[in-house]
Amino acid sequence: MRVVIAEDAVLLREGLAGLLERFGHTVVASVGDAPALIEAVAEHRPEAVVTDVRMPPGFTDEGLRAALELRAGDPGLAVLVLSQYVEQTYAAELLESGGGAGVGYLLKDRIGDVREFVDALDRVACGGTVVDPEVVRQLLRRRRDPLARLTPREQEVLGLIAEGRTNASISKELFVTEAAVAKHIANIFTKLDLPPAADGHRRVLAVLTYLNG
Repeated sequence: MRVVIAEDAVLLREGLAGLLERFGHTVVASVGDAPALIEAVAEHRPEAVVTDVRMPPGFTDEGLRAALELRAGDPGLAVLVLSQYVEQTYAAELLESGGGAGVGYLLKDRIGDVREFVDALDRVACGGTVVDPEVVRQLLRRRRDPLARLTPREQEVLGLIAEGRTNASISKELFVTEAAVAKHIANIFTKLDLPPAADGHRRVLAVLTYLNG
């Protein structure tokens, strides 16, 4: 099987390449950032991709978003995410892509055997789905608790809204600009799936969600 590896940690990247080749696979490219991953897949047309979530330049969710882009262009491309983190915003979207076939999400520190990892990649490449139980648990919690979608800063902003603070007051409290506060609030409305309405009404709905969370 032809595989592209995307992992910013050089030792781990090279270790994965050596491991896969030992089990008979061909690593056609191993890269350290998301743009290089996109380019490598376009150039080599692999059967499978193994990617981390957090990679340069922002170390947030670049690898996962690149995987989504690749799956959108080629739903048959097998993608196995291998990370220390459950990136909840896009993880569910990735696992639902292509009807859930040929995709997996494993946590690095929960893999106890190299054969287990290789077997997981083989199953994903054959159209199966492999998901760490901890990933499932966190995604289910996210669906039960809408506040879990918010970043710590967004939760902090929502808490101040619940206290009746204005944008100007929140900006002074958090030592950020009012524009930054407005952006956080817009993100809160989107993540809580609040319907388009007057800003004041949505603030009330957001506070109710916060109090019930």
